[in-house]
Amino acid sequence: MRDQAADVAPRARATARAGRPAKSAPTIYDVAELAGVNPSTVSRALSQPGRINIKTEERIHAAAKTLNYRLNPMARALPTGRTSTLGLLLADITNPMIFGIVRGAEHAAAEQGYTLVIAESQESGEREASTAERIQPSVDGLILGTTRLSDTQIQQLAAHKPLVLINRDVDGVPSVLPDVTPGIDGALAHLESLGHRSIAYLSGPANSWMSGTRWASVLQQAVARGMNVVEIGPNIPTLDGGRAALTRVLASGVTAVVAYNDLMAIGLLRAAAEEGISVPERFSLVGFDDIFGSDFTTPALTTIRTPLARAGARAVRRALALVGGNIEVASSTDDDEKIETELVIRQSTGPAAH
Repeated sequence: MRDQAADVAPRARATARAGRPAKSAPTIYDVAELAGVNPSTVSRALSQPGRINIKTEERIHAAAKTLNYRLNPMARALPTGRTSTLGLLLADITNPMIFGIVRGAEHAAAEQGYTLVIAESQESGEREASTAERIQPSVDGLILGTTRLSDTQIQQLAAHKPLVLINRDVDGVPSVLPDVTPGIDGALAHLESLGHRSIAYLSGPANSWMSGTRWASVLQQAVARGMNVVEIGPNIPTLDGGRAALTRVLASGVTAVVAYNDLMAIGLLRAAAEEGISVPERFSLVGFDDIFGSDFTTPALTTIRTPLARAGARAVRRALALVGGNIEVASSTDDDEKIETELVIRQSTGPAAH
């Protein structure tokens, strides 16, 4: 009888605690007390399911639910060195281009039992650097999407924590890079077939590696086709950036424009409409990324589609390979599916004006 009383008392105290407001969050010791097991058994049941007797595990989960206990990832990291979280740093979370990256990354992370922590730099390299340093100790790895950091800053971060880049190539750092060549080749072939011989590339930020990469491909392929080409920029990669470029586009005398991204293309399209300038009659317009809503414009936007969700998912898989110490897999370029761009033809492109 004494042994039964001794066994019931701790459970009664823990249950009573669960029934009244607590001054602090319940701990793993509270769960252990209510379930009648050791704290180490609770830890295994909650962080490594299937490692203990199923009835004991069910009792522990019931106790945790009663106490409204949640496993602290930082506490979990103490014995394992892992937090089961990845940090995803983005330049501008309001840019619809980001949606695909986040969705693909989130799905891939969830499949492996990981949580994605998202932070924004607001197109500021300084803010991005401080944010990366701040969250680095709390995550198992970092993914930089649309980064504005220098190569040296990126390499320094990678030296301290597994890191993968999206849309950026830096020596010694694994990255996920869409192949822009097919999409740009398709766009220029399309414009050439419509009689265009002079085009402008509306570039993005000066410190955007991807903007420079896209411009280099446009330049190379335009010259190869005997087309005149000019770069207009740098510009902020937003609706306002595209809107502000209208005067320079008209002054250049080109008959077609390829914009760094869809937001800039849409901004340019709106500015033209406000000035009574008809697209594609005055100039044809091609965007980049095929963001949600790019077909809602008038006219609907011709654009170069990038498989962004696939890029986000692949970045997570490579980051987790790095976390697991598999550098070969993280750095491999032999993926089952290539991240190739492709042209999507809509109504913003038409015959060249003469």
